[in-house]
Amino acid sequence: MMRGRAWAAIAALIGAFVLAACSAHRPPAVAETSLPAQKLGHADAAFIDSLEHRTFLFFWERSDSATGLTPDRWPTKSFCSVGAVGFALTAYPIGAERGWVTREQAAHRVLNTLRFFWTARQDTAASGTTGYQGFFYHFLDPATGVRFERVELSSMDTALLLAGALFCQSYFDRANATESDVRALADSIYRRADWNWLQPRPPSIALGWNPEGGFLPYDWRGLNETIVLHILALGSPTHPVQPGAWSEYTSRYRWGTFYGQYHLGFAPLFGHQYSHAWIDFRGIRDSVMRAQNLDYFENSRRATLAQREYGLANPGHWTGYGDSLWGWTACDGPMDGKRTIAGREREFHTYSARGASFTEINDDGTVCPAAAGGSIAFVPEHVVSVLRAMRAKWGDHVYGQYGFVDALNPTLAEPAPVYHGHVIPGVGWFDTDYLGIDEGPVLAMIENYRSGLVWRTMRRNPYLVRGLERAGFTGGWLDAAAQH
Repeated sequence: MMRGRAWAAIAALIGAFVLAACSAHRPPAVAETSLPAQKLGHADAAFIDSLEHRTFLFFWERSDSATGLTPDRWPTKSFCSVGAVGFALTAYPIGAERGWVTREQAAHRVLNTLRFFWTARQDTAASGTTGYQGFFYHFLDPATGVRFERVELSSMDTALLLAGALFCQSYFDRANATESDVRALADSIYRRADWNWLQPRPPSIALGWNPEGGFLPYDWRGLNETIVLHILALGSPTHPVQPGAWSEYTSRYRWGTFYGQYHLGFAPLFGHQYSHAWIDFRGIRDSVMRAQNLDYFENSRRATLAQREYGLANPGHWTGYGDSLWGWTACDGPMDGKRTIAGREREFHTYSARGASFTEINDDGTVCPAAAGGSIAFVPEHVVSVLRAMRAKWGDHVYGQYGFVDALNPTLAEPAPVYHGHVIPGVGWFDTDYLGIDEGPVLAMIENYRSGLVWRTMRRNPYLVRGLERAGFTGGWLDAAAQH
């Protein structure tokens, strides 16, 4: 996430990575987690269907049909995001299952996307290439698909793309030429990634690399969005990392209590959502979670509940916070600067890794609807109500062509020189862009809540299963998979 947003987000993440592990006490035992047995009422179900459909259309209509390149944001003109492509690949089978496109249309779009990434140039050149060693640059030029300016080769954004590719590999299982090619290309792209090369300081995995300076000086440690990255690295049939990579990653976990919820801390909610888009963590546990008698699904549920309680308490006295407005993650913001509002100096930011946890609080009054939306499988009773309340209160300002815009800030309700979006005097600031990496978790997690499609499909993927087993996960559906 370079230029304007990457280093702000990375800086916020690094602080969490270097925190020493601690565990003050063990929480009460909990039963194996399952989705709430809650049926949505007619109005709620219709709203969620509308939101899922509109969010799907972002990926279907805004991705290039020939190359599969997905814009980082829209309608503001932008580079393409490799991570957003991973969510787009996840979107296409969902659209086919829902009847929004045909299976043949979805398979053809996936095939074009995978062909582009398989045949795109990979070498050490500083320009004119799409990746190196099986990994891809974070942002790509939308016209050519080559590296955008001087962005880094991104381990996490590549992992998002690979997760989407493997989902398609397992979903498109029919014996026809198109689906056979999808499976083969997904396999080739995944096998090409050299995870060992991306370990300059083993056993940990680096954030990335660039041809100008080599490997970035930071490694992934501590709870964040990269669980799926580590599972894919462990599951590789060609260049797997050793199980010590998982032990190193979890060694910097930090436990604590925030607004009554004891859990592994990471402030922005995307760290509690991204990996769950593809991996069903209900009832499966690694050694860390077995020691706490929890699973990662329950941990994310608690993190979401804690954020909601923070919003209800509203210690910063931001306008609008409460049961009808909460949710913080990496997202757009109005401006970088201070304004005096109602006699109080307030500091605002543009793109930032917003969040609230015992690890840190980064809050400037900006709320991201996707923060709540991506947690629908964890706490549907709260997520559906807050999303409906946002739409009811702010209407077209927040809910449009592709679902919810990226962010809003009711505190900034007076004219200001904003960087994104616009201020409606007396109402607040509203973004006008949709961001692919925020739209993606909303779509995937709505479908997982409604049908479990992505989870069920990925349970059949042998690479994912192998990665989980090599990380030490056992229990639940994983034990059943091992018996077949």
